[in-house]
Amino acid sequence: MKQAHRNTIIKFENFSFKYRAQTKPTLRDINLEIHEGEKILIAGPSGCGKSTIAHCINGLITARYPGEISGRLTVGGVVPKEEGVFGMSRKVGTVLQDTDGQFIGLTVAEDLAFALENDRVPQEEMRQKVKEVAELVDMTEYLQHSPTALSGGQKQRVSIGGVLTDEVPILVFDEPLANLDPATGRYTMELIDEICKKRDITVVIIEHRLEDVLHRDVDRIVVMSEGRIVADMSPEELLSTEILNSVGVREPLYVSALKHAGANITPDCLPQHIQTMNVEPFREQLHHWYHSTAVEARAISPKPLLEVKNLSFAYDEEEPVLQDVSFTIHEGEMISLVGRNGAGKSTLASLICGFHKPVLGEICLEGEDMTPLSIKERGDKIGLVMQSPNQMISKPMVFEETALGLKVRGVAPEEIEERVNDTLKICGLYPMRNWPISALSFGQKKRVSIASILVMKPKVLILDEPTAGQDYRHYTEIMEFLKRLNQELGLTILMITHDMHLMLEYTDRAMVLADGKLLADDLPSKILTDEELAKKAYLKKTSLYDLAKKAGISDYSDFCQCFMQYERNQIRQKKGDV
Repeated sequence: MKQAHRNTIIKFENFSFKYRAQTKPTLRDINLEIHEGEKILIAGPSGCGKSTIAHCINGLITARYPGEISGRLTVGGVVPKEEGVFGMSRKVGTVLQDTDGQFIGLTVAEDLAFALENDRVPQEEMRQKVKEVAELVDMTEYLQHSPTALSGGQKQRVSIGGVLTDEVPILVFDEPLANLDPATGRYTMELIDEICKKRDITVVIIEHRLEDVLHRDVDRIVVMSEGRIVADMSPEELLSTEILNSVGVREPLYVSALKHAGANITPDCLPQHIQTMNVEPFREQLHHWYHSTAVEARAISPKPLLEVKNLSFAYDEEEPVLQDVSFTIHEGEMISLVGRNGAGKSTLASLICGFHKPVLGEICLEGEDMTPLSIKERGDKIGLVMQSPNQMISKPMVFEETALGLKVRGVAPEEIEERVNDTLKICGLYPMRNWPISALSFGQKKRVSIASILVMKPKVLILDEPTAGQDYRHYTEIMEFLKRLNQELGLTILMITHDMHLMLEYTDRAMVLADGKLLADDLPSKILTDEELAKKAYLKKTSLYDLAKKAGISDYSDFCQCFMQYERNQIRQKKGDV
């Protein structure tokens, strides 16, 4: 952590902004100073104005997003509105959440050189700069590769390298962890930290995955809610308050567990990292809480529903994607499928849905081999919900979109109306049945995409990253909805996810894929307290493991289960279910 700060490089003074198409300001009375060389995290729920702050700093407001500004903003001594996007690109480099939308060149080297080519830098100097930046972001071996062929983490490094070649004094990262597996996300935070120190630049990180960002030190955390700054503190100070919970941002799990146990956390406990935090004063409270929290065992049907037997697949003969994978999913289970980017998770889902045919092995549903079934026939039994609802939705109205699958199958109009209305009621969308899709929030669109599958009455629902990019409130809303489908309808659910908290809190079992092989099939709490397994599969062992270890609780897995049971009970109490 930096002890003394230098000149102010970003300054908001009584700053407000209202998008042209909106009636109310998105930013209200923002007063914020960021100094040279600082690393700042801006956190807050979806819609609070985090990304708008970034667009103000890099000049996209009002160049791309027109609206009304009041107050004053200076960045690097200039006013972004006057300087324009090109002028601000000399001072601010932005790494977007969607890295694919940021690539220009056909190769990594071309992409890194793009800004230098625009500045007509001599070729020899350009090659040297590209080489230096590639070394800094650890992409030297991939200079001749196409950016689109890279893994998620490699794409992130190329995007970072692309803005570093310009040698800008400010870097803005807009949700850099949204599409990354836990280990790659951890590496990304280490890389950002290294760049911040080596280049002595100012870094602004916009992210709601607070615990993952705090893998490395930040100087301050700015918390936003409803367009205003509600806190601007050091991590140690902020984690000693209830501010994060009050605005709907998830605290680090170890902090939540200590607070559940009644611990009074103070800044001198050093709560920013579990590795350095002093938990000794709370040891007795933690043990008492752990032993007094009962874990409810959930009964699972013994009836096998989906069986995968000795499955192997390759897109080309030289590079197998899946090798001899076998598992059984029982009726009514809710299971997570985890592993690093490129481990074969989405390929496995595609094989189950029939989009690809296995090289070896078979997939059985209710004891019958599905090989003879067409994609349409499989779609009647197995539903796939993609990560983004925009990938699935094709009709303008909620009712039409939900009814589409039934219409294609020639179901009678009277039955369509009855089934669609019943499904929309289950999904909490019945009051919006005649709404245009464009009027819905992201979470509501997600529900529509689920409803359009659910109306087909599938036996199994497969979801690809159901909570990607969601803040804690929307995450909880989607997951509680899925849990209700699972428990009340008995729907069997398989979720592909990078979210270790989702895996711990909501799923009965977790299957771990790594390098095309099934490494583990066990309780989530056991998988995320196994250091060796987490390392092999690019997972991130839960901080609850570290907390239990430091507090002298030997059964790490049981401690994790107690925490999740306690959290679930709290959610149910808030909803009035118990």
